[in-house]
Amino acid sequence: MRKITLYFMAVFLLLFLENIQAQEVDKAAQEKIEKLEKAKEEITNQEKDLLKKEVQNINERLQKGVINEAEAVNLKEEAAKKRALNIENRITILNNKIDLVKRNGAEVLELDSLNYLSQIEIGYGGRDGDTERIFGIRFKENPNRRKLQYDRRTYSDFYLAVGLNNAIVDGQSLEETPYKVGGSRFFELGWQWRTRVFNNSNFLRLNYGFAFQFNGLKPKNNQYFTTDVNGQTSLEEFDFDLDKSKLRMDNLVFPLHFEFGPSKMTKTENTIRYSLRNQFRVGVGGYGGFNLGTRQKLKYDRNGENVKDKLKRGYNTSDFIYGISAYAGFDGVLLYAKYDLNPIFQDAVVAQRNISLGLRFDL
Repeated sequence: MRKITLYFMAVFLLLFLENIQAQEVDKAAQEKIEKLEKAKEEITNQEKDLLKKEVQNINERLQKGVINEAEAVNLKEEAAKKRALNIENRITILNNKIDLVKRNGAEVLELDSLNYLSQIEIGYGGRDGDTERIFGIRFKENPNRRKLQYDRRTYSDFYLAVGLNNAIVDGQSLEETPYKVGGSRFFELGWQWRTRVFNNSNFLRLNYGFAFQFNGLKPKNNQYFTTDVNGQTSLEEFDFDLDKSKLRMDNLVFPLHFEFGPSKMTKTENTIRYSLRNQFRVGVGGYGGFNLGTRQKLKYDRNGENVKDKLKRGYNTSDFIYGISAYAGFDGVLLYAKYDLNPIFQDAVVAQRNISLGLRFDL
């Protein structure tokens, strides 16, 4: 039940953070659209004011006799035509930027090939310091903006895995295991980085990170774990009828896999990205780490009283954990298997090694 709760908490937290991020992006995009719409109104007013000044200048030249009536009419028509085209072109530019914001959200750096933010100031003239004015619209560079990385070679994400857990005993097959096949389970929760190995190909990646493993074993035949004076851990029959008998080992491990498989490349003038969405992939590698703790849980009825014992002891389990693992699947859903090379119990007369099979979800 605790594992299921942790799983739902992790998924809920991830969805909650994604929802907050989406709301922030939507808000930023809406503010940018409102600013662009306001700039469209300013453009019309600005061009009209400039046209009035040009017409006033033409009238003054006409009164001074510098130009005649026919020349004044032609100049006014040309000025009106120029201002009308200015309004049309400048508003078209802003409409295109509004469409880009609606389509891409608040990803400002990818909207403009000039690498300027969409911060608009109304002006008229040429260059001024760190500002470039285009058609009277001034795009100001943001000195604190994050530079867009052209080739992103490393990606990271959260993953979890769940499934069946058991142990292989030396000299016995898995069918002869002393543990319940359906009742023994594992849960793994971790963070991983995925780095492309070659410069011009994403077929081979190095997958590495850290994870918390929770391996559970449920003995058969009303048995539980005991440790004798010599430090030997073994299974013995319990004095009462057990409703539940479970040993759980909590580990911190550091997985390392070589990951193979195709990917989809998206290339633009500013970026190159590789996506594993809807792609098949295989990972082969291993892990190493430490045992954080071992505990046993017993539930039974004693003279009509329901008893729950939680025993946190060493049980002589291995302090260092290392093993091999592999996964294969499509997109973010993969079949996952792992096998501990270290024995579960140190210095045991008969060695046992943990083995797990389940599903892994890259989120």
